[in-house]
Amino acid sequence: MALEHAILVSLSERAASGSDLVRRFDASIGFFWSATHQQIYRVLGRMEGDGWIRAETVPQADRPAKKVYAVTDAGRAELTRWIGEPTTPDAMRSSVGVKMRGASYGDRAALLDDLRRQLDEHTKRHSLYEFLAARDFPDPDALSGPDLDIYLVLRGGLLVEEFWIRWLTEYLDAHTRKESR
Repeated sequence: MALEHAILVSLSERAASGSDLVRRFDASIGFFWSATHQQIYRVLGRMEGDGWIRAETVPQADRPAKKVYAVTDAGRAELTRWIGEPTTPDAMRSSVGVKMRGASYGDRAALLDDLRRQLDEHTKRHSLYEFLAARDFPDPDALSGPDLDIYLVLRGGLLVEEFWIRWLTEYLDAHTRKESR
Protein backbone atom coordinates (compact mmCIF):
# COMPACT_ATOMS: atom_id res chain seq x y z
CA MET A 1 0.00 0.00 0.00
CA ALA A 2 1.17 3.45 -0.74
CA LEU A 3 0.47 6.46 1.43
CA GLU A 4 -1.60 7.77 -1.48
CA HIS A 5 -4.17 5.04 -0.90
CA ALA A 6 -4.46 5.76 2.82
CA ILE A 7 -5.02 9.43 1.96
CA LEU A 8 -7.61 8.53 -0.70
CA VAL A 9 -9.51 6.46 1.88
CA SER A 10 -9.42 9.30 4.40
CA LEU A 11 -10.51 11.91 1.86
CA SER A 12 -13.27 9.60 0.61
CA GLU A 13 -14.66 9.62 4.12
CA ARG A 14 -14.52 13.43 4.32
CA ALA A 15 -12.75 16.27 2.48
CA ALA A 16 -9.95 17.75 4.56
CA SER A 17 -7.09 20.19 4.71
CA GLY A 18 -3.53 18.93 5.06
CA SER A 19 -3.57 19.71 8.79
CA ASP A 20 -6.90 17.84 9.15
CA LEU A 21 -5.31 14.80 7.47
CA VAL A 22 -2.31 15.00 9.78
CA ARG A 23 -4.68 14.96 12.78
CA ARG A 24 -6.59 11.98 11.33
CA PHE A 25 -3.32 10.08 10.88
CA ASP A 26 -2.33 10.94 14.44
CA ALA A 27 -5.74 9.91 15.83
CA SER A 28 -6.84 6.88 13.83
CA ILE A 29 -5.28 5.96 10.50
CA GLY A 30 -1.87 6.20 12.10
CA PHE A 31 -2.68 3.19 14.28
CA PHE A 32 -2.10 1.00 11.23
CA TRP A 33 -0.38 3.22 8.64
CA SER A 34 2.01 5.90 9.81
CA ALA A 35 3.29 8.94 7.95
CA THR A 36 5.09 12.10 8.90
CA HIS A 37 3.56 15.52 8.37
CA GLN A 38 6.10 16.20 5.63
CA GLN A 39 5.24 12.94 3.82
CA ILE A 40 1.53 13.74 3.87
CA TYR A 41 2.00 17.24 2.43
CA ARG A 42 4.48 16.01 -0.21
CA VAL A 43 2.11 13.23 -1.31
CA LEU A 44 -0.88 15.61 -1.39
CA GLY A 45 1.01 17.76 -3.91
CA ARG A 46 1.84 14.74 -6.05
CA MET A 47 -1.74 13.43 -5.89
CA GLU A 48 -3.10 16.81 -6.93
CA GLY A 49 -0.65 16.84 -9.85
CA ASP A 50 -1.79 13.34 -10.84
CA GLY A 51 -5.42 14.49 -10.78
CA TRP A 52 -6.47 12.12 -7.98
CA ILE A 53 -7.51 14.98 -5.70
CA ARG A 54 -8.42 18.63 -6.14
CA ALA A 55 -7.86 21.46 -3.73
CA GLU A 56 -10.25 24.27 -2.98
CA THR A 57 -8.85 27.34 -1.26
CA VAL A 58 -11.01 28.24 1.72
CA PRO A 59 -10.59 31.64 3.40
CA GLN A 60 -10.32 31.69 7.20
CA ALA A 61 -10.91 34.52 9.62
CA ASP A 62 -7.68 35.79 11.21
CA ARG A 63 -5.64 33.08 9.51
CA PRO A 64 -4.24 32.41 6.06
CA ALA A 65 -6.53 30.63 3.62
CA LYS A 66 -6.27 26.86 3.65
CA LYS A 67 -6.52 24.21 0.96
CA VAL A 68 -9.25 21.63 1.44
CA TYR A 69 -8.71 18.46 -0.58
CA ALA A 70 -11.37 16.20 -2.08
CA VAL A 71 -11.15 13.04 -4.18
CA THR A 72 -11.74 13.39 -7.92
CA ASP A 73 -13.28 10.82 -10.25
CA ALA A 74 -9.74 9.75 -11.21
CA GLY A 75 -8.91 9.31 -7.52
CA ARG A 76 -12.04 7.22 -6.93
CA ALA A 77 -11.10 5.08 -9.94
CA GLU A 78 -7.59 4.55 -8.53
CA LEU A 79 -8.99 3.66 -5.11
CA THR A 80 -11.43 1.21 -6.69
CA ARG A 81 -8.59 -0.35 -8.71
CA TRP A 82 -6.32 -0.63 -5.67
CA ILE A 83 -9.01 -2.07 -3.36
CA GLY A 84 -9.85 -4.69 -5.99
CA GLU A 85 -6.30 -5.91 -6.55
CA PRO A 86 -5.13 -8.96 -4.60
CA THR A 87 -3.19 -8.21 -1.44
CA THR A 88 -0.21 -10.22 -0.33
CA PRO A 89 -0.57 -11.15 3.34
CA ASP A 90 1.62 -8.97 5.51
CA ALA A 91 4.58 -10.91 6.79
CA MET A 92 5.30 -10.51 10.46
CA ARG A 93 8.55 -8.65 10.87
CA SER A 94 9.31 -8.17 14.50
CA SER A 95 12.61 -7.03 15.88
CA VAL A 96 11.30 -7.87 19.35
CA GLY A 97 10.63 -11.44 18.20
CA VAL A 98 14.22 -11.77 17.02
CA LYS A 99 15.46 -10.31 20.32
CA MET A 100 13.28 -12.74 22.27
CA ARG A 101 14.72 -15.64 20.31
CA GLY A 102 18.29 -14.43 20.86
CA ALA A 103 17.91 -13.37 24.51
CA SER A 104 20.21 -16.18 25.67
CA TYR A 105 23.08 -14.51 23.82
CA GLY A 106 22.65 -11.02 25.22
CA ASP A 107 21.31 -8.97 28.10
CA ARG A 108 18.11 -10.82 28.97
CA ALA A 109 17.37 -8.54 31.95
CA ALA A 110 17.40 -5.46 29.71
CA LEU A 111 15.16 -7.23 27.21
CA LEU A 112 12.70 -8.25 29.93
CA ASP A 113 12.53 -4.63 31.12
CA ASP A 114 11.85 -3.53 27.54
CA LEU A 115 9.17 -6.20 27.13
CA ARG A 116 7.45 -4.97 30.32
CA ARG A 117 7.46 -1.46 28.87
CA GLN A 118 6.04 -2.73 25.59
CA LEU A 119 3.39 -4.74 27.39
CA ASP A 120 2.33 -1.57 29.19
CA GLU A 121 2.11 0.32 25.87
CA HIS A 122 0.06 -2.44 24.21
CA THR A 123 -2.24 -2.61 27.24
CA LYS A 124 -2.81 1.15 27.09
CA ARG A 125 -3.48 1.03 23.33
CA HIS A 126 -5.91 -1.86 23.84
CA SER A 127 -7.75 0.20 26.47
CA LEU A 128 -7.90 3.15 24.06
CA TYR A 129 -9.34 0.96 21.31
CA GLU A 130 -11.93 -0.45 23.73
CA PHE A 131 -12.88 3.10 24.72
CA LEU A 132 -13.20 4.17 21.06
CA ALA A 133 -15.30 1.11 20.24
CA ALA A 134 -17.68 1.73 23.15
CA ARG A 135 -17.91 5.47 22.49
CA ASP A 136 -18.21 5.44 18.70
CA PHE A 137 -19.93 2.10 18.08
CA PRO A 138 -22.28 1.30 20.98
CA ASP A 139 -24.43 -0.96 18.76
CA PRO A 140 -22.12 -2.76 16.30
CA ASP A 141 -24.94 -5.01 15.03
CA ALA A 142 -26.71 -1.93 13.64
CA LEU A 143 -23.71 -0.83 11.57
CA SER A 144 -23.41 -1.01 7.79
CA GLY A 145 -21.37 0.56 5.00
CA PRO A 146 -18.41 2.74 5.96
CA ASP A 147 -19.27 2.68 9.68
CA LEU A 148 -19.14 -1.13 9.70
CA ASP A 149 -15.81 -1.06 7.85
CA ILE A 150 -14.32 1.41 10.32
CA TYR A 151 -15.60 -0.61 13.28
CA LEU A 152 -14.17 -3.86 11.90
CA VAL A 153 -10.76 -2.27 11.40
CA LEU A 154 -10.94 -1.07 15.01
CA ARG A 155 -11.80 -4.66 16.03
CA GLY A 156 -8.75 -5.80 14.10
CA GLY A 157 -6.66 -3.36 16.12
CA LEU A 158 -8.10 -4.77 19.32
CA LEU A 159 -7.23 -8.30 18.23
CA VAL A 160 -3.67 -7.29 17.32
CA GLU A 161 -3.20 -5.69 20.72
CA GLU A 162 -4.64 -8.80 22.39
CA PHE A 163 -2.08 -10.87 20.49
CA TRP A 164 0.80 -8.68 21.71
CA ILE A 165 -0.49 -8.67 25.28
CA ARG A 166 -0.82 -12.47 25.32
CA TRP A 167 2.57 -13.11 23.65
CA LEU A 168 4.53 -10.66 25.80
CA THR A 169 2.78 -11.86 28.96
CA GLU A 170 3.53 -15.50 28.14
CA TYR A 171 7.21 -14.73 27.50
CA LEU A 172 7.57 -12.63 30.64
CA ASP A 173 5.70 -15.14 32.81
CA ALA A 174 7.82 -18.03 31.55
CA HIS A 175 11.03 -16.21 32.39
CA THR A 176 9.69 -15.00 35.74
CA ARG A 177 8.88 -18.60 36.69
CA LYS A 178 12.40 -19.71 35.66
CA GLU A 179 14.02 -16.91 37.67
CA SER A 180 12.00 -17.72 40.81
CA ARG A 181 13.23 -21.33 40.93
